[in-house]
Amino acid sequence: MDGICTLANDRVYDQLIALLNSIEANSDSETPVCVYPYDDNTEKIAAEIAKRPNVQLYDDRNSIEKWDNFARSAWDTHPTARERWGKVGSRGYHRFGTHRRYCAFDAPFDRFLYMDADTLLLDSVDSIFARLDLDDCIVYDFQYKDPTHVYELSSAKLTEIFPTQRIKSEIFCSGFYASKKDLFDEERRNWLLDRLKSGEAEILYPMAPDQTLINYMMMRSGYSIYNLSLQLSKNQRTGCSITSRHFKSRDNLLYDKGNRLTYLHYIGICSSVFAQVCAGENLSFPYRDIFLYYRYLYEPEQRPNFNEKAKPYRQSSNLAKKVLKKLGLTF
Repeated sequence: MDGICTLANDRVYDQLIALLNSIEANSDSETPVCVYPYDDNTEKIAAEIAKRPNVQLYDDRNSIEKWDNFARSAWDTHPTARERWGKVGSRGYHRFGTHRRYCAFDAPFDRFLYMDADTLLLDSVDSIFARLDLDDCIVYDFQYKDPTHVYELSSAKLTEIFPTQRIKSEIFCSGFYASKKDLFDEERRNWLLDRLKSGEAEILYPMAPDQTLINYMMMRSGYSIYNLSLQLSKNQRTGCSITSRHFKSRDNLLYDKGNRLTYLHYIGICSSVFAQVCAGENLSFPYRDIFLYYRYLYEPEQRPNFNEKAKPYRQSSNLAKKVLKKLGLTF
């Protein structure tokens, strides 16, 4: 069985509704969806999920705890992660819970497409699932232009483990990827942990813990990674991030030089901004109308009505730097 999955808690309630609605609108309306819990703060999203017969909130505690333990063990091997996390105010493990997207390798789908909660599906993904007949992981992004958000380029070990050409062609954003169940059984996980313990952990970028780890897991295991942004011709491929401002809107879809986007990623916008806008605060962010359309797809009367010029949302200096970094990923 094929399906789409995501990761959420109540902090991303509005984004989750928009994503689920976009899947129903632009894929098969009965496409099965699984939501993995970021943490135990899931009361609001659980109530929403209960209304949708094709959506489930993942509750396999053994699977969740298995990946929790794997993430802890992996980061316990890193020489500087704790120190760096402490400098940004993280207690314990940084952004712990993001790795629970790896539960998709357990269940409930034989083949899955993972999408972050701050994305919208805008076109069919049938061709992506079809490509899984040939490759282990299908991605569609431009993360390869900025490997600093995946690996520590200063590590001498990096190019010993992964030749430069692999870094240029295989790394991907963890916000959108398709793959298959059972790629990481216990034997494979233990082997990866042994590699990290042997000194390879230093190549991991600790400030994006789920992204660096899934890239390492895929690449170190030798699984084939197919990136549509590298394989499609220039006149076929599209961008995917809100850092690209040239997309054209038509019928609540987006187009890049005439080509329909597969998905849109609201990278860099804090979940609180979405919540504020949905609560009626007139804040601007790129492609806001597209988000609001899908957020209120089934309840348009609840959509905030803004008549005055919107105020730009404020972002922290760290977030601003993150977005500027991501500008290298635009197409």
